[in-house]
Amino acid sequence: MVLQLKPVESRRLYQQIADQIRELIDRGGFDAGTRLPPERDLALQLGVSRPSLREALIALDVEGRVEVRSGSGVYVSAAKPGPAPARTAAMGESPSQLMEARSVIEGEVVVLACARVTPQPLARLREILKGMEAAIERRRARVDLDREFHLKLAEMAGNAVLSRLVGELFDERHSPISAKISSRFESTRTWKAALREHEAILKAVEARDPIAAQAAMRAHLEASAARWVGD
Repeated sequence: MVLQLKPVESRRLYQQIADQIRELIDRGGFDAGTRLPPERDLALQLGVSRPSLREALIALDVEGRVEVRSGSGVYVSAAKPGPAPARTAAMGESPSQLMEARSVIEGEVVVLACARVTPQPLARLREILKGMEAAIERRRARVDLDREFHLKLAEMAGNAVLSRLVGELFDERHSPISAKISSRFESTRTWKAALREHEAILKAVEARDPIAAQAAMRAHLEASAARWVGD
């Protein structure tokens, strides 16, 4: 007899936490418009970190189950017509885990880039940062230039597999959960901070200093994670 096995569904941490919050709402009698307990209390009650909780709340916001209001709190949304989902759907990789992965990979990529520096890609990196600065002054974020900066460094490293991974991880910012977080927390101030961090990376690469370049890259990605979902 052949057993029919069901495929195992791999659920991300933010999905699991979101499911617990949904159950808390349903069993706790939180009506539409009711504000949920403060983030710190929810994190303690659920036994999770605040960045992971924040990701779960954003996922529920995307789903329309709650509304996250900056500076005010999280409010239960009115029920939509039709059956409500029993569990939170996948909306992309966890932003905090994504940035951790980028820090590990790109921290090594920039070390290789320092060993293989040539004038032409360095000149292009300078042009990219000038373009980013001009765009920020016009209050227009240029994600394409941000992406090109990181990919150009990966190309300098001379490893096609690493270049592909850097591109794929960067493009996860367009997933529903990452895009929602970006739309809420990106600003001229955060882009200016990111530009300064990119300039520090380039300065270290120009000096062919792998230790400083790695430190600058990891500091940039850790700061980016903090601007997204950090404490």
